Amino acid sequence: MSEKKVKRRDFIFTATYAVGAVGVAATVWPLVDQMNPDASVKALASTEVDVSSVEPGKTITVLWRGKPVFIKRRTQNEIDEARSVRMEDLPDPEKDEDRAKNPEWLVMLGVCTHLGCVPLNDKGDYNGWFCPCHGSHYDTSGRIRKGPAPTNMSIPNYEFLENNIIKIG
Repeated sequence: MSEKKVKRRDFIFTATYAVGAVGVAATVWPLVDQMNPDASVKALASTEVDVSSVEPGKTITVLWRGKPVFIKRRTQNEIDEARSVRMEDLPDPEKDEDRAKNPEWLVMLGVCTHLGCVPLNDKGDYNGWFCPCHGSHYDTSGRIRKGPAPTNMSIPNYEFLENNIIKIG
C-alpha cells in the first residue's frame, strides 16, 4: 500500500509544479511582450520618398526614425569634385563610390557627427554642408573635411525601388 501512495504523491507534486509553471509563464508573458515596439514605431522603420521633383543641385530633407535625412541630387560637377578628392586629404577616408549607390543621388543622415547638430546645406569651405554650432565642414559627399567632427555623416540603408522612389530603412 505504501508503494501506491508514493506514486500518487509524486503525481500530485508533478501536476502542481506544471500548473505553477504555466501560471508563471502566463504572468510573465505580458510583461515581456509590452517591451516590443508598438505599431507606430514599426511604421517608422522604413520610409519611401518620391524624388522625381528634386532638381539637380538641390537637396530635400525627410524624417526617418525621428532624424533628418538629406537626399541630394548632385550635378555632374559635384560628383566629379567628390570623386577627385585624394583619400589622404580626408580625416575619415571613404570613397564617394562607396557612399552613393547611384552617383547622382546622395542619401545620408543629416546629423553632424560631432555633437548631433543639423548642418546647413550648400555652405562651408567645400560647398557641401556646414555645421555652425562648432564649425565642421563637409564636402559634396558628406565627408568631414575640416572641424571637430570625428567621422563622415552616416549613410543609412536605402535602395531604389524605381528610378524616382527611394526606400530608406
